[in-house]
Amino acid sequence: MKVQDKDREKEVRRHRSFGLRLNLFFFSVFAIFSVIIVRTAMLQFVEGPQLQQEAVSRTTRDIPMQPVRGTIYSADSVPIAYSTPTQTLYATPLKNYSDTDEVGLKNRPELKKVVNELLVKFQELNPGGEQITLEEMLGRDRLDLENIKHYGYMPRKIKTDLNEAEIAYFKEHKNEFKGILSLDVVEETKREYDTDSVAVQTVGYIYKFKSVRENPNFPFYQDIYKTQSTSNDPTVQYQEEENVGYYGLEQEYQKYLRGKNGYKRIEVTARSMAKEGGVEKVVPPQKGNDVWMSINKYIQTETQKAISSQIQTLRAKNPYVSTGFAVAMEVDTGNVVAMASMPDFDPNYYNTGSISGDHYKEIENLYINGTIRAKAPDDQRNKAESVVYMGSTIKPLSVLIGLKEGLFGPSSTYFDKGITYLNESDKRGIKNAGGHFLGNIGPRMAIEKSSNTFMIDKVGKPLLSKYGAGVIDVWDKYMKEFGLGVPTEVDLPGEQSGTIDYTNENESLLTRMANSSFGQLGKYTTMQLAQYTVTLANHGERLKPHIVSKITDSKGKVVYKAKREVLNTAEFPGADWDLITKGMNTQLEGTFDDFPYDFARKTGTSTQQIRGKNIDNGVFIAYAPRDNPKLAVAVVVPEGGFGSQSAAPIARKIFDAYDYEYGLDGVPKKSLQQTNEDGTPINEEESVQNP
Repeated sequence: MKVQDKDREKEVRRHRSFGLRLNLFFFSVFAIFSVIIVRTAMLQFVEGPQLQQEAVSRTTRDIPMQPVRGTIYSADSVPIAYSTPTQTLYATPLKNYSDTDEVGLKNRPELKKVVNELLVKFQELNPGGEQITLEEMLGRDRLDLENIKHYGYMPRKIKTDLNEAEIAYFKEHKNEFKGILSLDVVEETKREYDTDSVAVQTVGYIYKFKSVRENPNFPFYQDIYKTQSTSNDPTVQYQEEENVGYYGLEQEYQKYLRGKNGYKRIEVTARSMAKEGGVEKVVPPQKGNDVWMSINKYIQTETQKAISSQIQTLRAKNPYVSTGFAVAMEVDTGNVVAMASMPDFDPNYYNTGSISGDHYKEIENLYINGTIRAKAPDDQRNKAESVVYMGSTIKPLSVLIGLKEGLFGPSSTYFDKGITYLNESDKRGIKNAGGHFLGNIGPRMAIEKSSNTFMIDKVGKPLLSKYGAGVIDVWDKYMKEFGLGVPTEVDLPGEQSGTIDYTNENESLLTRMANSSFGQLGKYTTMQLAQYTVTLANHGERLKPHIVSKITDSKGKVVYKAKREVLNTAEFPGADWDLITKGMNTQLEGTFDDFPYDFARKTGTSTQQIRGKNIDNGVFIAYAPRDNPKLAVAVVVPEGGFGSQSAAPIARKIFDAYDYEYGLDGVPKKSLQQTNEDGTPINEEESVQNP
């Protein structure tokens, strides 16, 4: 019995051990299959696309195809910057032709034979065209056989601007050099600009991406260059030789104008050489959007002519006068209808994305937009910059500040002796322009007659007495409410805020406040002066100026539309606005005698030290009509002398151009003009002879 019991016990233990091993086996099988299932799912759903892309990328490469850049139109629908088609011949080496290894040297003779045939054909098809040597064709700028500028599989641009005979021939014979070179005729575009040089510095121009990608002045392109190396999307890749916006609207609206790359996916060999006929996929590029300016071509060109003509007139008396700047901005909308920085230049110098040394020397002092930033004159003897003191154009604001701060009332009087002294130790004093004695005047007459002494004695000094050491902060607050010393936020790159030199502690507070009160401290741009003038016309509403009114896609659909935007509002009583509006009534001899509208204006003479003596810069601001303002204009003529004589004549021509095109009273004068059958205007003499 005992033996049987022991055998039975052993059998039980054996069954238990077998069951445990069987359970462990099934658990292990389950665990292994679970891992396999999870890993399979990971491969299929998570890592699959990436692995598939890697597998494809080992045998294929994507060659970007650049899009057609959008057009920049003027407000009157004239294309100012546009892309025109051009045919380019590309060649892709199909073998190793490098002279740095044995295989490449062995293959070179067959390539040279083919290249010589190509050069003969170029000469035959286009005898007067570009003459290319064998060495140039084999060099890094064309076939680049050492792959210095290109990967082995990349097409090389070997000839541009093909004529019709070349296009026809190479399209028909592109497979003639099988196994050696792959030829392809590609339609590309080149950038063209209106030959009238319309708002050149505002529109901008183009440059090669490789020249701006690491330039700290172009952070947008720096960011693209840093991030695109981690992207596998060929539609967003910028190419080294790609033309990109450089200054002006071309730069500001680059992301809209550029469009989106297409690409051609090709097969490559293990040595990263293109396989002949190995095109797997073609995705066409998307054309860039079109940008529509608020700048009107007619008004702009009339503004440019007016400045150029006035410069020539002024140079007869002062040879240092060489530049002039003007901005015209609609009071209701914030539309900039003209923005001129003169002299300008032909932007087609840049239409290939680069500029010759001779052309650069010609324009090196002209390419900066002097209406939004400091610009040195093109005449190196002249040191007057485009950012100048306001002169008497600040006086409407000085009077507003005095009224708001309770320094005087609308009916207060002041006896103007033509000179005032800052303190008892001041022996020189500060005079009115020309030392004019004005007698008893009020704040309105102080603006109209441009009294320096009123501004000093009734604004500068009392404000200092009221606020003491804090007076500069108070003054600065008022200036910035009117856009002086802060960006206007115009849609252009590179805008400067002016020079706030009334904070310079090297001068006493009294001196700074005296000079500030009549516009001899605080330098501002012409764009800031225009925004300031609009703010006066709008009774305190500071509008954001904009140069682009809308953007449309390739089908004409509006994708962006500019809106009226109030940046801030300077609060002053209505009676104060009425006073300064009436005070902006400076007498102008001759310039506006026959102007058919009542308008508000203020001349200014901005004084600065140049060549060891005081030099007067002409400044002028105005808006018209006075009671229902439509257009505000600001003009600056460095070294031009009195604003009434140098800047006002330019403003008159701008107002006339706007009146003709749009109508200062809402009726375009061109619509009232008699025209010939072809639409051209009948001149006055013809109208008299043929009523």
